[in-house]
Amino acid sequence: MADNVKPRVKAPRKASAGETVTIKTLISHPMESGQRKDADGNTIPRSIINRFTCEFNGETVVDVTMEPAISTNPYFEFEAVIPDAGDMVFTWYDDDGSVYEETKSIALG
Repeated sequence: MADNVKPRVKAPRKASAGETVTIKTLISHPMESGQRKDADGNTIPRSIINRFTCEFNGETVVDVTMEPAISTNPYFEFEAVIPDAGDMVFTWYDDDGSVYEETKSIALG
């Protein structure tokens, strides 16, 4: 597991039925490509978030596969239509098998 990994999500707490909302996500992660070397000349092992998903009430909203060229602390911003109240589940998958998850509830208002 990478050190100091912290997912952050900004999503509205309320939305009208059918409203399009903006979702912003950021995960603090070093994103090591596996191509750099340390001070002793040893290759630093690859360690990246390789997949990000977002589901709303079990329906896929976003599913992204990431490659080693992605930057440190990957940031995603996207829009989603909110049909009804529910939970948005954000999941980040790490090369080492770690899974980081954040849930945001959105109420109708």
